[in-house]
Amino acid sequence: MTSNSRVVVIGAGLAGVRLARRLGELGTPALIVGEEEHRPYNRVLLAEVLAGRYNPDVISLPGLTAPAELVRARVTGIDRAGRTVACADGSEIAYDTLVLATGSNPVLPPLRGLFTADHVLPEGVHAFRTMDDCLGLSKAVRPGVRAVVIGGGLLGVSAARALAVRGAQVVLAQQSERLMERQLDPAASKLVKRHLTDLGVEVHTECRVRDVRVVGGAVRSVEMADGYALDADLVVLACGVRPRAKLAETAGLAVHKGVLVDDQLRTSDPHIYAIGDCAQHDGNLYGLATPALDQADTLAELLAGSTTARYTGTRALTRLTLAGQAPFDLAAFGETEPRPGDDVVQLADATRGTYRKVVVRDDRLVGGVLVGELGTVGALARAWEGAEPLPDDGPLLHLLTNDGGS
Repeated sequence: MTSNSRVVVIGAGLAGVRLARRLGELGTPALIVGEEEHRPYNRVLLAEVLAGRYNPDVISLPGLTAPAELVRARVTGIDRAGRTVACADGSEIAYDTLVLATGSNPVLPPLRGLFTADHVLPEGVHAFRTMDDCLGLSKAVRPGVRAVVIGGGLLGVSAARALAVRGAQVVLAQQSERLMERQLDPAASKLVKRHLTDLGVEVHTECRVRDVRVVGGAVRSVEMADGYALDADLVVLACGVRPRAKLAETAGLAVHKGVLVDDQLRTSDPHIYAIGDCAQHDGNLYGLATPALDQADTLAELLAGSTTARYTGTRALTRLTLAGQAPFDLAAFGETEPRPGDDVVQLADATRGTYRKVVVRDDRLVGGVLVGELGTVGALARAWEGAEPLPDDGPLLHLLTNDGGS
């Protein structure tokens, strides 16, 4: 890429801002097009804003410096032949290289009554994905308000806890048999449930919501598949996310679940790249911050002229840190459930609510989960990411008790 080529990045989240900053450090200017009116922010910390622990400004990303530039606009289309993007205000932006960092959208479940006639969410029903979602919830929550959180994954757990900390009466409805089942084993899930219950959250698992009851344009209750109804002033939809790939699909780019990219993060159009939640690399959709940042760093090197940089995937660790009067920490990585023949070491302290477990296969650490005390997570993550044989100078218990720093 020549030094005067224009790089346009659609999306002002973690991935897009990281890319623009890295490009700037390497002497390549970039224009970011972001549609949210707020300063770019760290979406990972929205639950702490909802809990009242942080003001929105605290989670703002570092400001862009020249030669990077941010414009606020909603992109509505890509003209690949003319190499321009069209914006909702009628303007067009020319590019030499285009990067899609469009992120993901919340999954809105197919519930009866979820949308009004003009296809907007009724009063009191909120997704939990953007700063506007967070601020809307923050305005609505007050002590004693009845809130139902639908979804017991990472986002649902974070939202339920934040609402409970704010004094809401919270019910968490999870369709599967346990909380955070994608990341945690049953023992760790139980500790998460205990933490929420201690905060006053009522947790229902194996519980499917089928109906949102709206009266006078505002939500009043949520009905379960078995007919049981929960009174609700607030409903939070935390049912996962899906890549924002419509823009790419409409432009004729190769899309499966996300925008397909190769090891250079290039799409099916050689002038267009994709990073972050919207990108699908080697079959993987990560939906986590670390892979998005890794992709941004790799792409910055490529666009600045590197001939060797490649993205080969990220071994991503899931971490949830909830501060405040009742702090709670957990981390999970790799395979937390063993296969036959695997070695498993676990330490649990029911009184303190802590739990540590690692899974070892053929002398290699393949996964682990820690709840409560994360002093060893740094050393464990490094051993897992490196995929090197474990040292044979001590028992496996050493992995869980040697504090290698987090």
